[in-house]
Parts: sequence; C-alpha cells; structure tokens
Amino acid sequence: MLTGSRISQHLRECNNHQHLGLGLGLGLGLGFYHSRTVRPSSVAVSSDKRLNNTSSSSGIDFGFPLVGCLQARSPRSEIPVLSDCFSQREDDHEPTSEEVSSVAGGVVALGKFDALHIGHRELAIQAAKVGVPFLLSFVGMAEVLGWEPRAPIVAKCDRKRVLSSWAPYCGNVTPTEFQIEFSKVRQLSPRQFVEKLSRELGIRGVVAGQNYRFGYKASGDASALVRLCEEHGMGAYIINSVMDKKQVSKNIVPDNTKEQGQVSSTRVRHALAEGDMKYVSELLGRQHRLMLTTNDRERFRIDKGRVSAPKSCSLNLPPREGRYTNCSLLFSEENVVPCRVSIDTTHIHLELEERATCVDVTCQEFRSLGIDFGESRV
Repeated sequence: MLTGSRISQHLRECNNHQHLGLGLGLGLGLGFYHSRTVRPSSVAVSSDKRLNNTSSSSGIDFGFPLVGCLQARSPRSEIPVLSDCFSQREDDHEPTSEEVSSVAGGVVALGKFDALHIGHRELAIQAAKVGVPFLLSFVGMAEVLGWEPRAPIVAKCDRKRVLSSWAPYCGNVTPTEFQIEFSKVRQLSPRQFVEKLSRELGIRGVVAGQNYRFGYKASGDASALVRLCEEHGMGAYIINSVMDKKQVSKNIVPDNTKEQGQVSSTRVRHALAEGDMKYVSELLGRQHRLMLTTNDRERFRIDKGRVSAPKSCSLNLPPREGRYTNCSLLFSEENVVPCRVSIDTTHIHLELEERATCVDVTCQEFRSLGIDFGESRV
C-alpha cells in the first residue's frame, strides 16, 4: 500500500514515464485508470473453472487490471489489509516443526471453527484466561468424509482479521489458528488423540464446549476429554454453549439431535440464506464480510456508475439474492465507502451512496474488494 510522500513520488514516476492511461469517471466520483505497464500478479485462489468463463453482464470490460481512488474515511483498526488475500497461500500444508513448536505450552480451543462466531470466540476467551490462546481445527474434513463442497462462511484470507478483532476480549492477545490435516487424526481413538496433543504438540491445556465430541467416530465426549487430559497432566476446561437468543431451531436444523438452541455455523448459514443480516451480525458478533477477488482481466465491470462482479469472484458465502443497504465497500484499509449492494443469480453489484473524491491511490492494481453488510435488506 502506497501512502503519503511515497504515493506522490510514485505518481510523479507514473506521469514521467507516461504510465497513466485512460481515466473513467463514474459520476459518483469513483475513478479508474489504466497503467500500461501494470501486469496482473498471480493470485492464490482455489482453481475454479467458472473463473475462466466470460461474464454476460452488460457494462464496460477492462482489458487491464483496475486501479482506482475512493473517498477515505477515518481509518478503522479492524479493517484488514486486503492484500492478505493474495499474500497467503490457499493450499493447506502439514504443520512445520517451527509451527508445531509455537503451539507448545499453549492452551488450545477445540472445535470446527468455520464461522468464527460468538460461540467460538467464547472458547478463545477462556483459553486466553489460562494461557496463550490457540484455535485447533482440522482441514480437509469435507474431502475425507465425502461432504458436498460449499463456500466457507469466512474467507480464508480474512480469518486473521477476524481473530485480531477478538484480541480485546482475550487480554489484548490475538488467538493463533493451528490446523491439522483431518486425515492424520481421523482413525485415532480418544486416548490417542489426547496423547497426540500432549506428546507431539506439547500443549498445556484444552478448552472445549459441553457438546464437543472427538476421536474415531466421535466416540469421546467432554467428560472423557477431562479424564484423559488429567491422565496426561493437561488442564481441561469445559464451558457452556453460547445460546442463540433467537430460538428458531425447527426451521434451521430439524433433524439435528445435537441442536439445543446454541449458536452454530448452521444457524449462520441459515441466516445468510434468508438474507437476515441483523441475525447474522448477532451470531458472528460482527458484520459479515464478503471478499471478492480476481485473477484475470475481465472480472470487475463498470456499468452506469456501479461496480459489478460475478459471484464466481466470491471467496466466501454471500447472502441471498436481494438488495442490501448500509453496507461498506472496502477498497483498502484506508478507503471505505458506504454503498448499497444488489445480488442477483449471477452477479454482485455495488452502488456508492456518497460522492467519492480522489485520494492519492493510483498506479496500483485493483484486484480485491471487501463488502461489509449492514443490517438492512430491502
């Protein structure tokens, strides 16, 4: 991200070398420019054949990476550096010896942290009370168990930002996520699993919810976890489930015998499918952020003052089709613009709600967008 004097110098260099090309105003003040020397960088996203399809939506197709200038609002500490979506590898990997050693002596929260909702946050809070907090989750469960692939609730590149927002609840310490390949532990008995935590990872304690199940075929429960941890000299902390204030379980998980009214990722998915963003915010403890990214030259389009992107650009789960107000478009951590969002069967459209004036952000590739959804849907 170029800021201050570095931007001004960069602008002069762009002008001196005649790198600044066509400028297109949107009427609303959102400007995009063509830099002839800019080349699209490689983007770490999962391969999806749909990304190679040409969009059929009307509008202007750019045969170059989009760059722009947006109205800067007061900086907000919770806004992420959107380049994280490109700097982080999207492929999962086996933890290195350095990563394994980093978790040693820590206290790990156990769970399936797909939504990072307020129930998950409560686990991290308890872990932080008794040690250095970690989240221990498993990757590759869908492939191993044959689950149908589905979009994540939180984009992988946005998880670090969410965990950072938990720091004020965790003694100003940001929980660290530690992942293990599910295929490596699937066959372990409850005892073998706890032994792995103790001997291989060297952790000092665990935190889990009262409904937590572990071990082969989920044969271990919370009481077994406490007993086994005691045998291996580890602390075990079992906390009550965070209950959902909106008890509508019959419409959400009618066949789930584990459903007892607690906050769950299933409830978050249901609320997103209904477009109930107020409910989503209550479950997550924050606004839902949709991340959009592109790695070719025709992904983002401009049509009569709005930015459009195919749904195939989404890195995580969008709400249901409809119009949403009180949203925010995040171009970067410094540039946040109020907007309206319209979602149809194929595209996501962004309409700015206030006049945007140019700031010193040019000659910079425009490949990532974040959308924070407010609580209003029309």
